[in-house]
Amino acid sequence: MELKERLAAYFDGNADYFNVDIRLLQYQVQMIGLDSLVDLPQSIASLQTQTSNLDHASLQPAELLNILGKLVEPKLEAIVPDIMKGNLILFEPKSGTCSSVLPIPKNVTRSVTSPETENTLYGASSAFQEDVDTNIGILRKQCSGASMQVETYKVGKHHPRSLFLIYQEDRVDSRLLRSVQAKIKEGQDQEVHHIQQLGNMLGMNPWSFLPSFNMTELPQNAAHSLQQGKIVCMIDRYPFAIILPSHIMDMFCLKDDYNYALPFMYLIRLLRIMGALIATIIPGLYVALVSVNPEVLRLQLALSIANSRQDVPYPAFVETLLLLIVLELILEASVRLPKSVGPTITMVGGIILGQAAVSAKLVSNLLIIVLAGTTIASSTVVGFQNSVTLRVFKYVLIILSAIYGMLGLLAGIVVVCAYLGHQTSMGVPYLSLPAFNKKDERNG
Repeated sequence: MELKERLAAYFDGNADYFNVDIRLLQYQVQMIGLDSLVDLPQSIASLQTQTSNLDHASLQPAELLNILGKLVEPKLEAIVPDIMKGNLILFEPKSGTCSSVLPIPKNVTRSVTSPETENTLYGASSAFQEDVDTNIGILRKQCSGASMQVETYKVGKHHPRSLFLIYQEDRVDSRLLRSVQAKIKEGQDQEVHHIQQLGNMLGMNPWSFLPSFNMTELPQNAAHSLQQGKIVCMIDRYPFAIILPSHIMDMFCLKDDYNYALPFMYLIRLLRIMGALIATIIPGLYVALVSVNPEVLRLQLALSIANSRQDVPYPAFVETLLLLIVLELILEASVRLPKSVGPTITMVGGIILGQAAVSAKLVSNLLIIVLAGTTIASSTVVGFQNSVTLRVFKYVLIILSAIYGMLGLLAGIVVVCAYLGHQTSMGVPYLSLPAFNKKDERNG
């Protein structure tokens, strides 16, 4: 069976497959590709323009196709991957010469836009997008030094994807780099369609409540991480940079902080730390003081809280969990709903549900205040994945506070701190600080 028939049988059922004959110089050449990825008329015009000034008599088919692209073996297993990547295959049947050519592609990616999941006040407003080559170009604009290195890997056996490993050679820890490189090479046959599969390939604990890496769509944050000696991974068709390893200070520090005056920068970071503590501790503190240790409160405050909970039929632990679940549903709905109606529905729904719960004597007024402030405080930290971690730790402290009161709350804080101290990211302790000196910090 000839190559043309074998390709037709392989792509049987793909309506965008084409195999057309064109004339280049004195040779009849088959042009093969996918119409959904290749702009066929523009590609034909480009090839004819390139060959118009070549010497007709002296060029053999192999020489002609080598000028236009890269020679490949005329075998199915060699040609199909290039076709699936969007390349154009030129085949001269008489000589059996085959070449893979970069065509004029169809525009199947969006242009560089503003970030949608991370907001900036004084930073650059460009965001990563799905095309990994464009993302690397944006990142090179941010890191103009010669020490930036980009390594590429093909991961996945049945559905291969490009994975890029980016680091600054003069700043990255060599042991960390070798560890990441070894794990990628060892797991290259694994499919990587989402972040959990990438974590499995890198040997990360899938049941950890702490993020083993950070994700950002802001090029300046990825560039700042490279300057700190971290490694940035990029996957084709995934519009986020994956930063390794993760440290606790990633929860509180941003590249844009350096655009403020130094006192304001430290005050903003202190505010984020306070927000993390409030989001984690305050709900458990409320349950402990109301249900187990009310004697800790001043008499007037204790009487005020008791008066607000006078007709509430549930204990503090139950009413807190009830309202927290409602708030979690509102947060999840705000992510899933369309942007045109999401904020309105979640805001109105939250107000109506809160007022109705208080009017029905299901929860107290003070709990509404506590949990509203807690929800706002959990969003002050950097990165959505970090805010989810705080929300999980909050439930641990609530359960221990409901059982043991203030003693349970303190024990829960110790347990959370011990858990943080035990966790590592790519062999680097989570509580360690990034490897940059004071001069780097002052220079941003």
